[in-house]
Amino acid sequence: MDPISLQLDTENLGWLVSLLSEHPEWLSAKVKFFLPNKDLGSGNEALELRQTVSLQLRELHAQGTATWQEFINCVCMELDVPLDLEVVLLSTWGHGEGFPSPSEADEESQPESQLHHGLKRPHQSCESSPCPKQSRKQQLELAKKYLQLLRTSARQRYGDKLPGPGQPLSSRQAYVPPILQWGRTTAPFDTQEGVMMGDPKTEDGADMSIWDLVNTRAEKGPRVTVLLGKAGMGKTTLARRLCQGWADGHLHRFQALFFFEFRQLNLVTSFLTLPQLLFDLYLSPEAGRDAVFQYLEENANEVLLIFDGLEEALASCSSGETVGPEDPGSALALFASLCRGKLLPGCWVIATSRPGKLPACLPTEAAIVHMWGFDGPRVEEYVGRFFSDELLQKSALAELRANRHLQSMCAVPALCQVACLCLCCLLPGSSPGQSSALLSTVTQNYVQMVLALSPRGYLDAESLLGLSELALLGLQTGKVIFSAGDIPPSMMVFGIARGLLTSFCVYTGPGHQETVYAFTHHSLQEFFAALHLMASPKVDKDTLVRYVTLNSRWLLRTKSRPGLLGHLPTFLAGLASRGCHSFLSRLMQKDEVWVGTKQAAVVQALRKLATRRLTGPKVVELCHCVGETQEAELAGLMAQSLPDELPFHNFPLTYVDLAALTNILRHRDAPIHLDFEGCPPEPRCPEALAGCGKVENLSFKSRKCGDAFAEALSRSLPTMGSLKKLGLAGSKITARGISHLIQALPSCPYLEEVSFQDNQLKDQEVLNIVEVLSCLPQLRKLDLSRNNVSVTTLLCLTKVAVTRPSIKMLQVRKEDLVFLLSPPTESAAEPQGSPDLQGNASQRKEARGRSLTLRLQNCQLTIQDVEMLIAQLQEGPHLDEVDLSGNQLEDEGCQRMAEAAPQLHIAGKLDLSDNGLSVAGVHRVLSAVSTCRTLADLHISLLHKTVVLTFVPKMEEQEGTQGRVPVLDSLVPQMPSELPLHSSRIRLTYCGLQAQHLEQLCTALRGSCSLSHLDLSGNALGDEGATQLAQQLPGLGTLQSLNFLSNVFPTPRDLSAGGSLPEFPARAQFLGFGRRCIPRSFCLTECPLEPLSVTRLCETLEKCPGPLEVKPRNPQPCGCSLVEACCSQWPSSGTSPSHREVVLDLGLHVPQLLNSGHQEPSLPPPALQPHPSIFLGLPPWLEPVTSEGPASPALVDQLPHPEHLGLLNQTELSPGSLFLLANFFSLCPRVQKVDVRSLYHVTLHFRSNEEQKGGRCGRFTGCGLSQEHVEPLCKLLRKCEDLSQLDLSANQLGDDGLRCLLECLPRVPISGSLDLSHNSISQESALCLVETLPSCSRVREASVNLGSQKSFWIHFSQQEEAGKMLRLSECSFGPEHMPRLATGLSQAQQLTELTLTRCCLGLQDLTVLLSLVTRPEGLLSLRVEEPWVGRAGVLALLKICTQASGNITEISISETQQQLCIQLEFPRQENPEAVALRLSHCDLETHHSLLVRQLMETCTRLQQLSLSQVNLCDVSSLLLQSLLLALSELKKFRLASCRVSSQGLAHLAFGLSHCHHLEELDLSNNQLGKEDTKVLMGALEGKCWLKRLDLSNFLLGGPTLAVLTEGLSHMTRLQSLNLSRNDTCDVGCYHLSKALRAATSLEELGLSYNQIGDTGAQHLAAVLPGLPELRKIDLSANNIGLAGGVQLAESLTLCKHLEELKLGCNAVGNPTALGLAQGLPQHLRVLHLPSSRLGPEGALSLGQALDGCPHLEEISLAENSLAGGVPHFRQGLPLLRHIDLVSCDIDNQTAKPLTANFVLCPALEEILLSWNLLGDEAAAELARVLPRMGRLKRVDLEKNRITAHGAWLLAEGLAQGSGIQVIRLWNNPIPPDSAQRLQSQEPRLDFAFFHNQPQASQGT
Repeated sequence: MDPISLQLDTENLGWLVSLLSEHPEWLSAKVKFFLPNKDLGSGNEALELRQTVSLQLRELHAQGTATWQEFINCVCMELDVPLDLEVVLLSTWGHGEGFPSPSEADEESQPESQLHHGLKRPHQSCESSPCPKQSRKQQLELAKKYLQLLRTSARQRYGDKLPGPGQPLSSRQAYVPPILQWGRTTAPFDTQEGVMMGDPKTEDGADMSIWDLVNTRAEKGPRVTVLLGKAGMGKTTLARRLCQGWADGHLHRFQALFFFEFRQLNLVTSFLTLPQLLFDLYLSPEAGRDAVFQYLEENANEVLLIFDGLEEALASCSSGETVGPEDPGSALALFASLCRGKLLPGCWVIATSRPGKLPACLPTEAAIVHMWGFDGPRVEEYVGRFFSDELLQKSALAELRANRHLQSMCAVPALCQVACLCLCCLLPGSSPGQSSALLSTVTQNYVQMVLALSPRGYLDAESLLGLSELALLGLQTGKVIFSAGDIPPSMMVFGIARGLLTSFCVYTGPGHQETVYAFTHHSLQEFFAALHLMASPKVDKDTLVRYVTLNSRWLLRTKSRPGLLGHLPTFLAGLASRGCHSFLSRLMQKDEVWVGTKQAAVVQALRKLATRRLTGPKVVELCHCVGETQEAELAGLMAQSLPDELPFHNFPLTYVDLAALTNILRHRDAPIHLDFEGCPPEPRCPEALAGCGKVENLSFKSRKCGDAFAEALSRSLPTMGSLKKLGLAGSKITARGISHLIQALPSCPYLEEVSFQDNQLKDQEVLNIVEVLSCLPQLRKLDLSRNNVSVTTLLCLTKVAVTRPSIKMLQVRKEDLVFLLSPPTESAAEPQGSPDLQGNASQRKEARGRSLTLRLQNCQLTIQDVEMLIAQLQEGPHLDEVDLSGNQLEDEGCQRMAEAAPQLHIAGKLDLSDNGLSVAGVHRVLSAVSTCRTLADLHISLLHKTVVLTFVPKMEEQEGTQGRVPVLDSLVPQMPSELPLHSSRIRLTYCGLQAQHLEQLCTALRGSCSLSHLDLSGNALGDEGATQLAQQLPGLGTLQSLNFLSNVFPTPRDLSAGGSLPEFPARAQFLGFGRRCIPRSFCLTECPLEPLSVTRLCETLEKCPGPLEVKPRNPQPCGCSLVEACCSQWPSSGTSPSHREVVLDLGLHVPQLLNSGHQEPSLPPPALQPHPSIFLGLPPWLEPVTSEGPASPALVDQLPHPEHLGLLNQTELSPGSLFLLANFFSLCPRVQKVDVRSLYHVTLHFRSNEEQKGGRCGRFTGCGLSQEHVEPLCKLLRKCEDLSQLDLSANQLGDDGLRCLLECLPRVPISGSLDLSHNSISQESALCLVETLPSCSRVREASVNLGSQKSFWIHFSQQEEAGKMLRLSECSFGPEHMPRLATGLSQAQQLTELTLTRCCLGLQDLTVLLSLVTRPEGLLSLRVEEPWVGRAGVLALLKICTQASGNITEISISETQQQLCIQLEFPRQENPEAVALRLSHCDLETHHSLLVRQLMETCTRLQQLSLSQVNLCDVSSLLLQSLLLALSELKKFRLASCRVSSQGLAHLAFGLSHCHHLEELDLSNNQLGKEDTKVLMGALEGKCWLKRLDLSNFLLGGPTLAVLTEGLSHMTRLQSLNLSRNDTCDVGCYHLSKALRAATSLEELGLSYNQIGDTGAQHLAAVLPGLPELRKIDLSANNIGLAGGVQLAESLTLCKHLEELKLGCNAVGNPTALGLAQGLPQHLRVLHLPSSRLGPEGALSLGQALDGCPHLEEISLAENSLAGGVPHFRQGLPLLRHIDLVSCDIDNQTAKPLTANFVLCPALEEILLSWNLLGDEAAAELARVLPRMGRLKRVDLEKNRITAHGAWLLAEGLAQGSGIQVIRLWNNPIPPDSAQRLQSQEPRLDFAFFHNQPQASQGT
């Protein structure tokens, strides 16, 4: 046989001869090149052409393998060889390493084989023509030839080609340009829109849309464009289309174009220079490489390089890595240098990539283009071009138009091609709709494609499975290109013949070219990989399920290369559908059961994912997977499990993605909120929302949203029937896009909120939007913030606000512009009849009947604008508030507004702050409002730029405005709220007023007929001003109080010289307080009194009738005369003597005041400072007020009615003076607390007559007390019989002083606590405490920490304590301390619990301690926390127990907590049963036999054994088995979060099976296999005494659950069962419910975080009424819906003893809440319903039912929508301690009734209100009630809308005596500097992310 035929079959040889017969000249040239010395032309003229070709082939083959291989490669590279023949030729004769390297060949004449793979050269000479010296003309000629060669090669490579054998596509490849959208950087010259839609009607050659990719405005610097698109969008096709268009002459600006694929460049292992990249890897010049490259450099701006698949680049490239023209580098380094202009400066670069983190080598100015695939017209155009037959074309288009889902899938160009191929095979002979029904999912499209490519429907199972295995192996190893050795020849021919594989040649090294293979598309490889997982018998279910994962598509910062398994789960889900069942069965020749098992495993894995909380990208991925399964039940499960608010952030959003999500939402019952922020959207993606009736809130925020997006959205909005909130923010929508939306909005009648923030809208667009308000009857809010609005337009908007009845607020502040509207009412309807007069009157009446809030802040309004505004407002409605702060009104504008205010019907606040008001303007404003009868408050502060006028409604309007209480400025202390309606307050603080301004000021004030309070503090009036003011006071009429603080007062001598004070009216008041009567008050500051003045002052106060407050702080002697004058001028007001209170704040100049006979005689007199001061008194019905000053019993005796004194404070004392203060307890029975916080701050608290005795406190901290002071102090304290607390911390007692104190302690009657922290003590004091405990019978607990805390606390009880607790921390004990510690413990028989935490107690030390501690009787619990406990191991710790001198009754080991706890019982006794068992183990042939016997001796009475978070080796397990067998009294066993082998577990199970008297068993948090779990469950058999069983986080399978339920049926004494987080489903719950029928004593049931669903809940509901003792039940996060929730509610109301109910994280909804409200158990203490999809109706019903609940302590309704659902409590919740209302949509309006309810919960300790909508109004409400909530400790207000003003209000509330420890305010709109300032003033305000974290520098 012919030698060629031996290697090439006859058919393919005939193809080769036929091919070469068409190119005889080319063949002759090649033969002459390879055989230069042979003349095959002579003598062959008579032969036929085919015979001549055969002869030439034989001659070439005879030259050897190298020549033949070289020739074959030339054939494949230079001629159009059919694909299947090319594969066979190259695989049979393709060369390996035999080609010469570049060094072996002439540099200017490279062999043909070094051309770029797949590029064909035209017929050319094979000779070389070297030219060492070339002229410029020659260079240009060489370059011209090379450029022509490039075009010819590109035309051959990318031009139209005839189909080869086996190619299934039509004769002409269809191409339709995709949707392109510009991202960052500039848009094309001729592209006005952001989206280059292209003209789908143009021909291929005339389609110019894609050519705009290189038509940007960037003419200088790097010209780089990155084309981003998901897989299948056609990136590679578009890149090749550019190459073809360039070859056809469309890109005229470029002379050269080079195209590279990174997947091929990755195969190049060596470094390359740029010439090597261009010439060796793409196309080499015929000659003159250097000249050609030089020409390319000179004309770089006309060179275009295209790099495909940038995401597949393997090497990392730093931003600074560059290479020079002659420097070698990696392919990515060369790409980076080209992009940054280091190579070929000025060239153009286009790169394609999937979305992800782009390499840092890309310049920041690179243009980004998003590729979005096809829209509807493009799909139809592609179908029209694909089908050449007109009848098939019409049929295909009809199928697409009839099947919306198929049309949406075709939005991906790759899928569109697959669908067309399938339709091409399915349409002939099928009825309409039948073909598209077979293409309902992406996977079924690929399945049908495989069937279509199979001849006559025959499935080559072996080849298909082989390809699938190859595909999976490639994805697992990151391989998408395969060599010939990777694929068997038969599989290779099969794949290429059916178009599943493609082959091409790649350059892998210098002179080395190789034929490689790849799947025709990456998604096809993923499909085959999924097919292998589903169909291969080698893949079990567990392996299969591991591939069902969800990949996030976020743009990760550290991950630039996307994974290759992105769509694998989608294809697995598709193959698990019923539609693929027959295909898999046919492929595998397996029965339906085998196939169904694998499909069910995938569906079950998706079911678990469907109930989890996922991020936005994973939700989209799961939607695709669930949609592929076509399981309606699974889609419903996912739809119901989605949260009510579903956010999507920062990933590209396509039409296909949104369509998949919409398809899932069609199975949802409850409404949902969709929030897309930072997601670059496909322009037409909103069309996917058409008809989606479950979306209630829809929000888009992205700069990529343009007019095309708005147009698509406008088509979908009218079809979304439930839409209530629409947000479109941060977009690039222009007037054209807005016009489409405006036309669509009237078709959305249910819209309640519309937001067009930050859309760069102009004036006309804003006005057009506002005109739509009348068409939206339900609208509540319109947000147009951050748009371009002029002042003229703003005034037009105010006119709209005034004239539109539905608008209740217009708020404009800098960039904010918000309309708030009220719901329509019947009164707002038009009146019947049409007379104009009647209509106008009705409109005016309507305007008067409503109210409007107008806020125009920082709008640059001037006096001219104010005039227009006043004209609008005069005919408008009542105004609750007008805020014009931050404008440019100046004096004239402020005066004009103040004059017009009475005619504007303002019932609240007029704010003119920050408007440039001057001192002269103050008088103008004051004159303008002096006669205004509705003015309640005027506050002007030029320093703070504050001008606020507050009004009250007129008498005839008060009925309608009763609910609108004016909010006074809260930046200053509030005055009494019960002033008469006509009274007003004027505050002119910090205005720079001087004496010369007073006359004009008082003239204006005289015109005010209702002035009651005048505040002139903070000015510069001085002495002269004070004198003038005193003379003007009688003419101020009804003035009741005057504040003159922070002005320069005259000295007392000046006052004396001036005579007496002016007379004041009888009702005069100065900073008065009190509501029962009108107290008189007078204040003098910085006027020190002489000592003798004190007596005189007190005598005067005694004569003063009625309540009086006198504050002469440091008054001078004349101060008493002033008081006398005041008292004489203030006649009695008729108040009863019981209401006569005295509040005195004086400065005393009394050097020896304390030496009045009350000191201890043995102590030296205290050395007093010369100027101590004193503050006395508050009425008992007011809160105490703290001041500074010293105290004297003599002074107390002189003061009138000392029983009414509330507080006394003193400073600057010596340590000896403390004894006088301590003696106050015995001298003055009214002293409740002596508080000395160092020698400079002293406070004495007094109690009133009504207060009961007891609970007195002494605090002497930081006073320098030492050992010498201890005994005298204790001697004084003995006299106080009701001393509760004593604080001696931060003194200098030392060890000796502490020992002395402990010796005196039994005689000091302390009943509460003693604090001795920070007293410089050592281990000696700790040991002394242990030794003195027996003598202190009333000590119940003590704790000592000698580490950083330095704490020392002793707690007492009023009676003798039988058991005491002692905690010693960081005491650094050594071996020498053990005997003494043991002795103390042995003697302290009442000490029952000792904790040693990090006391440097070693293993040997603990052993010695246990052996030395002995007692005659009793229990001692010893807890040791040391680092070595976590490392010692169970064996070593048990060995320690053997040395105990008493019986061990409890052992608890936790390695993670580094804790060992042992309870000892004395005296030591023997158990006869244990003795017998120990004797039976004497012959154990193990080295642990001694340890076992010792443990049996010490642990014979062990009742509790707890092993938590330990590692158990097999030896330890065997030891525990022996121990368990001997523990006849064991009651409690815990094995939690432990690591133990299967063998060790078997030992433990065997030991447990013999513990028949167990009452508590805890096996939680153990991750065991199925067999191990079953073994451990076997130990439950016979545990009929069990009362508590904890199996949480303990996975229970079907067989294991059966064992458990069987055991439960016999546990009739069971009281507590915890099965949380163990994967219990509805079937398991059914069996569990049956078993629980016998557990009639069950009190606690935990089943949280399982999957029982509605079915399981219904089973459980049937059982619950039969559990009469049930007190606690936890069913959180169980996927329970409405049906299960309603039945549970009905059942739970029958559980009369229920105390705790946790049902959160279930979609139970309002019906369940209504059911619970009908019969809440009366003993309920805890109610948890977070994230339960409750609405206002359900919350309201629950709140009403809970009102008055006497036992409720904790309630959680977090993550529900409670807006408007807060009831008004009448009775309150007396025991409520904790309330959780996180993320409940609570706003300012809802907060008002809520805070009122808080007051009715006196025991409330914690309030969680984070992640709500609370603003400053809510903060004001909270601040108002904080002082009334005595037990409140923590308030969480994170992530709300509270500003710095609201935080200041909260700080004010805290300052009024609140006991709150912290208010969390993180992530509120409070500037960092304001937060730091507020926190420095009030440390309890916490603005940090973590509690107690230092204040962050960034904004909160």
